[in-house]
Amino acid sequence: MSELEITASAAGRPGAQDAEQSGRPAEAARRPRINAVEIAAGLLALLLLTAAIAPQLLAPGDPLAIDPLSAFGAPSWTHWFGTDESGRDIYTRVIDGARDSLVIGVSATLIGLGLGAVLGTAAGTLGAAVDFTVNRFLEVLFAFPGLLLALLFILVFGPGAGSAIVAVGLSTAPGYARIIRAQLVRVRSSAFVEAATVQGLSRARILGRHILPNTLAPLLVLGTLGVGQAIVWAAALSYLGLGAQPPAAEWGAMLAAGRTYITSAWWMSFFPGLFIVLTAVCATALGRAIERRMRHA
Repeated sequence: MSELEITASAAGRPGAQDAEQSGRPAEAARRPRINAVEIAAGLLALLLLTAAIAPQLLAPGDPLAIDPLSAFGAPSWTHWFGTDESGRDIYTRVIDGARDSLVIGVSATLIGLGLGAVLGTAAGTLGAAVDFTVNRFLEVLFAFPGLLLALLFILVFGPGAGSAIVAVGLSTAPGYARIIRAQLVRVRSSAFVEAATVQGLSRARILGRHILPNTLAPLLVLGTLGVGQAIVWAAALSYLGLGAQPPAAEWGAMLAAGRTYITSAWWMSFFPGLFIVLTAVCATALGRAIERRMRHA
């Protein structure tokens, strides 16, 4: 995420508007075509949202139903993804677990984006003293790996899905804050802001009408990319026993439950892990697609 370059053109570039007004064709203003990767990512996102909102449409069974006689069943027509050590259907649990994983990912991203937006906006608008203080604070946080910060938070407040949400959100906030601050400084020095200053507009009006809208618009891209990262981090915490707890059908918890039987029942870990990877890739593809369209808006 730190490598993502977001420019003021993502929210609408004056140059492209000028080209339209002059009647000349502007190649940069043309929206890119939807490619096969974006179509696949969109279909997968629709599938995941359906699983999260109405899992019974895709898997009508009970994800907690135990059938000891069917324990460790390999993938078959009866159990598409096999069964676990208690005979629970893994396909049903993976579909039902989409809700927990997406809720954790989206909630953690909203926390990280919200806190990052507050810190980044404060650093970029409240003067040199606040900017210096916030930057030093962020540098201290960047000295620790994000996952380590999440582990420290859970160590203090205890394991659980709620703790994992807050922990992942807090650990991702510094990255968002730095990107938002850099974007705000870039927009503040752009030509259209200088033109508004020359016209005599007040500082508050320039901030609210020109700077903040062009700075906060790219948050949609950051948020989409961040959901995938948050799901992976939350799954890592659950894998360590610090996130969602059994018998919750959360993908990280399912992955942890299957590690004991990885040599004899590989499907117990394979399918939850596959959905974690697919969701992260889907979020990244959609985020890149949104970014490309915002650049050509």
